[in-house]
Order: sequence, then C-alpha cells, then structure tokens
Amino acid sequence: MDFFHSQETLTTFEWILRAVVAYFFLILVAKAMGQRSIAQLRLIDFAIALIIGNIIAHPLSDEHLGLKGSLTTTVVLVVLYIGSVYSMLKWPRVRNLINPAPITLVRDGEIIYKGLNKARISIDLLLEELREEKVEDVKKVALALWEADGKVSVFLDSKYNPITPETYSMETEPFDLPKTIIKEGIIYTTVLKQVNKDEGWVVEKLENLYHTNRENVLLATIDQKDNLKVFLYK
Repeated sequence: MDFFHSQETLTTFEWILRAVVAYFFLILVAKAMGQRSIAQLRLIDFAIALIIGNIIAHPLSDEHLGLKGSLTTTVVLVVLYIGSVYSMLKWPRVRNLINPAPITLVRDGEIIYKGLNKARISIDLLLEELREEKVEDVKKVALALWEADGKVSVFLDSKYNPITPETYSMETEPFDLPKTIIKEGIIYTTVLKQVNKDEGWVVEKLENLYHTNRENVLLATIDQKDNLKVFLYK
C-alpha cells in the first residue's frame, strides 16, 4: 500500500493503482453527494472530468512533479472511462448502478415528499425548476421526474397542454429557417444566389421599404416566400 503515501518517485504500476483507486473513490463520493452536485453532467462524466483536470494541472504548475506519472494516470483513467461506458451499454445492472433511474417528484398534481428526500432537493428548488419550465402551479403537473443529470422533466396534465394545429388536424406549412443575407452591414452574396436574388434587389428593397442602406443594417433575413426582415442599428 505504499502508493497511498508521499514518495520521491512512483513506479508505473503504482501510478496505475493510484488512478484506479481515485477513479472509483470519486464516483462513490459524487454518488454520495447526490445528483444536484453534478447537475448537467452524468456521474461518470463528472468523475472523469474532475480527476483529469487536476492530474494535468499539477505537473504544469509544479516543477518537482514529472509529466510521466500524469500521462500514465490519464491514460488509465480514459481506459477506465471507456470500459465503464461499454459496461453500461452491455450490462443493465452496471448502468443502473452508475446512472440511477429517474426519481418521481410530482405525480398527478401531488408532490412526492419521499422523492424530494431521495433526490435531496427542497420544495423551493422544485418550485424553481417548475418556474423555469413556465409552470406556475404544481396542480397542473401530471408528472415531474428528477433525471440522472440533475434536470427536471416536467409533463403537464393534458388539459393544460397548449393547443396546436395538430389538435384540430389543421394543415401547416413546412418549417422554414430564414436565411441571413446581411449581417453587420455585410451582404452575403452566396446566400443571395441560393434564393435567386442579387445585391441590386437588396439595395432597392432597403431604400424603398426602410429608406436606408446596408451600412445601417444589423441583420437582414429572407424566408422562402421572399419576406424580408430588417433590423437596423439603434
């Protein structure tokens, strides 16, 4: 167990042992801290990012530390990471251990207190997450789940879902992303060619509709129906 203690030098095998111990230790620590501590990151991603960042930083700032150990450790950690990801894909038990199942926080408009305790979040945090989803009333929520990456998935009761054209089987036009033809006073000629227009057409439109020239245009876009939208510097 000498690799645990401070030494003048470490063998390659001892560096590998340190990496393995640190990898699994940090996963256990992150798991004990709870999902909120690693919001937006999966448990295994959080562990690998934190360890590698520290490993690489030390030899770059301490002249007494060699780079060999850090590089060896990093390689071992990457191998462990890839192996862990592969194991999660192949074996459900490993996947469930590292990435736990979602925790139910709200069901049919009722707050599940046990779920809050399991996720280690407060009522205030739950309400904050709902507000971020533009939900002002818990009673409107059919289901809210605390995901493994620290996010809350919110599903409204069907009677509170917004009405869409599909609700009434209405026909809609296909999605069209307007193309940028001017940005910060610069005309994009290649884009104009794609929509079968030229600079003369743009200049004429700007003069007739907006009484300005391209130097005053912050942004101008055009859609498939040749609708021109212009945003001037203000």
